[in-house]
Amino acid sequence: MKRKLASLTFLVLSFVANAQNETTTTSIESFRDKPEYNQWSIELNGGFNTPMRTITAGYSTESFNPFHADLGARYMFNPKFGLKLDLGYDQFTERDNTPEFESRMIRASFQGVINLSRVLNFETWTNTFGILVHGGLGASQISSKNGLDGEDYLAHGILGMTGQIKLGNRVALTADVSGLVNTLQDFNFDGMGNASKGRPLDGVLLNASLGLTFYLGKNKVHADWFAEEDRFDELEKRVALLETGALDTDKDGVADLYDLEPNSVTGVAVNTKGQSIDNNQNGVPDELESYLEKTYGQKSDKIATNTTVEELINDGYVNVYFDFNSTKPTNASLSGIDFLVKYLKNNPNKSADVVGYADEIGSSSYNVELSRKRAEAVKQVAINAGIDASRLNVIANGEDTSVNKNSKEARQIVRRVSFQVK
Repeated sequence: MKRKLASLTFLVLSFVANAQNETTTTSIESFRDKPEYNQWSIELNGGFNTPMRTITAGYSTESFNPFHADLGARYMFNPKFGLKLDLGYDQFTERDNTPEFESRMIRASFQGVINLSRVLNFETWTNTFGILVHGGLGASQISSKNGLDGEDYLAHGILGMTGQIKLGNRVALTADVSGLVNTLQDFNFDGMGNASKGRPLDGVLLNASLGLTFYLGKNKVHADWFAEEDRFDELEKRVALLETGALDTDKDGVADLYDLEPNSVTGVAVNTKGQSIDNNQNGVPDELESYLEKTYGQKSDKIATNTTVEELINDGYVNVYFDFNSTKPTNASLSGIDFLVKYLKNNPNKSADVVGYADEIGSSSYNVELSRKRAEAVKQVAINAGIDASRLNVIANGEDTSVNKNSKEARQIVRRVSFQVK
């Protein structure tokens, strides 16, 4: 018996190694580039069993005999192939009007998994229903409560199919049907007699169960539901980011992708991050400040500078921008708020209107409210930066209709908050 079990163990390990090698080969790109999907899952189900063939004469179970339970951990190398380790428990009891017995079988199985729904491209018509096919080898133990003494150790092959219904990105409802074929079986399933000898394959056990699969990981979806179209969508987003990021909206020589101050004053020197150079941190670019000093003279430079900065703000050169339908300022445009904050701190007698705008997409009433929320968000950032709330007045101007509403780039310009210093 021990020699047979050792040989069977070798076969099981060989199967697992071959399955892993095949799935690893087909998914080498997934390992090379970090997968955009989760790969681990926990499976829990329970249901019925039907033992066949190795039953002692005169003993019988119900056609659908409770109790069956299964717990598994699965890892998908890619959306199509994976491996799982599962533990199963089956209890066998008599049907009505037959001799009493009680036995149980516990098992552990290594299985390969094929996501048939991805192989057959189910994603072209549904992303709610799926099918997994699984199969492999394992070891089992049968014991009896009131029959043969001791425990019977055997090996089995398993093959099954699991239907899936996606309930969310973290859980799916499953229905599984599996069949097990045993070898090296000495006890009948009922544990009341010895199995017949001379056959390479012994008992057959069918399982039917319902359960849940829980998906683990930090990504949005699991490999079971990841479609190649999702990868292409992500690639398109990256390409679009590169295309738009390569633009230089404020013509300062720094691409928008790397520009932390996308609304810098035209012609003013900037650093490698697109920020106006302001060494004395007074809120006025050094190059502009130098020009003002030369133009208005040393004695009046503070008045002239403040007046000119106020004109720049009021003339719309200082803005805070937003993505579509968003009330959160883009990181790149926070410098506009910083510009206003520095000015107000240097001029404590001044206040400012914070004026919100939206593009023309959506209803007018919705866009008025959206523009108000944008202005409120900018006001809050300025308050957090040290400006008293009483110096900031929110105005919701709603839609800015001054640009072509069919132009994506033009709409980006009007999704903004501007300022009016008083």
